[in-house]
Amino acid sequence: MMDVKNRQLTDNELITRYREGDTTCFEVLLERYQAKVYGYIFSVVKDKETADDIFQDTFYKVIVTINSDQYKDENKFIHWVMRIAHNLIVDHFRRNNKMPLVPNRPESDVIDNLKLPDENAEHVIMRKQTSQNIRKLVRMLPPEQRRVVILRHYGKCDFKDIAARTGVSINTALGRMRYAIINLRRLAKENNMYIEL
Repeated sequence: MMDVKNRQLTDNELITRYREGDTTCFEVLLERYQAKVYGYIFSVVKDKETADDIFQDTFYKVIVTINSDQYKDENKFIHWVMRIAHNLIVDHFRRNNKMPLVPNRPESDVIDNLKLPDENAEHVIMRKQTSQNIRKLVRMLPPEQRRVVILRHYGKCDFKDIAARTGVSINTALGRMRYAIINLRRLAKENNMYIEL
């Protein structure tokens, strides 16, 4: 049951308490803004499945950023969340377009916006090594966290599917992903492995 007192806290107070380990504070933030964020996403993409995916990815990025201490507390939480949602919407439309979007600026070069397949052998080896390292670390996670990571990153499932497949709520699935990321960073450090999460 969500603490009634938590509902009276400001966004910044909720974020501070969430960082200190009170996961119900994130649930309050989610409850407070989910209609606004989802409504905006759906009004742009006009497709429920796509809107669900972008909504979940938005709050996944919010969790990752807050947990990595990269969130700057400027009393603009919802503006920041809406900007993340907007950027993910833009990414969605770019991915589904054959031609990349090129900014209409004289200093912009179309070549800079193309992803060319010029990866050299060193990059291929490094990418392969990083992938092997991540697989090793994932195997070291507790089973419920490992399952969420596998479903999300290897199975390409959204958090709604993960919740259904694992028999938990979306918030619990998000929470397990949060702890998985924390544990992967810790395990990487303990095993002298470099991974970017």
